[in-house]
Amino acid sequence: MATKEPLRLAEETLERAINTEGFPDTFTLLGREWTLRRGVFPGTVTAATEVMASALPYPVGGSFLEVGSGSGVISVTAALRGVASVTALDINTEAVANTEDNARLHGVESRVRSLHSDLFAALAPRERFDLVFWNVPWTWVPNDFSMSSRLHSAVFDPGYRAQARFIAEAHDHLAPGGRVLIGTADLADGALLERLAGDAGRRLRLLRRIRRIEVHRVMEYWLLELLEA
Repeated sequence: MATKEPLRLAEETLERAINTEGFPDTFTLLGREWTLRRGVFPGTVTAATEVMASALPYPVGGSFLEVGSGSGVISVTAALRGVASVTALDINTEAVANTEDNARLHGVESRVRSLHSDLFAALAPRERFDLVFWNVPWTWVPNDFSMSSRLHSAVFDPGYRAQARFIAEAHDHLAPGGRVLIGTADLADGALLERLAGDAGRRLRLLRRIRRIEVHRVMEYWLLELLEA
């Protein structure tokens, strides 16, 4: 379960994202400029977006599904790296529009489809992808935790309910030979994620461990693969 440190750091991060005066509408990441709509979690508050966008094994010439696309950095980067078909899902309508903004900005709008979706709900039943990925909200909070803004779902996952659903359902959307990857960090409840995977008949394998110096501490980011048990 969440300790006081991850909860405090997550709350401070969200507070900055919501209440910072003079909030910028652009940012630079991975050597490119990106637009940012108010109400979308900034990809530069932590290093998570940069780390995962750089670490993912994009299926060049294939298909990629991102859950929780935010401003669209990872989905657009996938298209720029040669993925033929990208689908970006987000529960936040502003994030859906922001992903579309950045796909147009970088000239890949014909290969990036952005949909408003609670996890996989907006997909057609037979849609399959070579890579399914979610840079998950790290922080466990109780089921009755107040999700009082659109940005809360980027940071908090009450009871890890959303991650449990992702773990249970992601393989239903894989093409033959496809992979399911999860991006998280050492602020996550790793033991709970392992239990959720086991409950779904899956197991987690650590692919990469990447450390970055953050404002509050050295963060360790994890790229995990969800496999058959």
